[in-house]
Amino acid sequence: MSSLDELIGKAKLLHSEGHGPSQIADELSLSMETITWLLTQQKDTEAPKDIHINWTFVGGNADMLRDAALLLLKSYYYGEATERDCDLTEVPAPELVVGVAHSGIPLATIIAAEEGAQFTMYHPKKHAQGENPIGSISGNFAQVQGKHCLIIDDVITSGNTMKDIIAHLKKHGSVPEAVCVLFNKKNIRDIDGVPIYSLFQVSRID
Repeated sequence: MSSLDELIGKAKLLHSEGHGPSQIADELSLSMETITWLLTQQKDTEAPKDIHINWTFVGGNADMLRDAALLLLKSYYYGEATERDCDLTEVPAPELVVGVAHSGIPLATIIAAEEGAQFTMYHPKKHAQGENPIGSISGNFAQVQGKHCLIIDDVITSGNTMKDIIAHLKKHGSVPEAVCVLFNKKNIRDIDGVPIYSLFQVSRID
């Protein structure tokens, strides 16, 4: 069985279990366009150009997951020290760590605990229901007003979720200092002036 056949099988299995396209996209770290194609495979259409990332071996092991989270935290400090042309000790620690549902949450929780920072989570609008879905910060955790924030997720696929969360945080009176992700599939350096630090840049060679 080819890797594409395996992805089609995984997408269809998740769909049969009641997962929506946005949830499947998160589970498989693929774009919505790719998930739509995997589920429908419309005739006379080529598969979208995308890259599948499977990090379940790390995500399923708490010890390695903690190591990955701490590497993300280091990527923030080293990245900011370079951006600010200062020593690592001069980089301000984040006051609030924002985990993007779902995969960013465990990473963000570990980072917040390590830094003694507050924690909250963001629900992307692609997970929301209704005609005009919007993203939102959970009311069960720390509030964002007046806080300097570090945003954590596993993968940047299109960048749309990050654009939404950065706009949301700014609108609600907080300061997004940086975005840290494991994998950056778009190879973008910043979004609306907020730097992006990733452990791995992913690029396709055509």
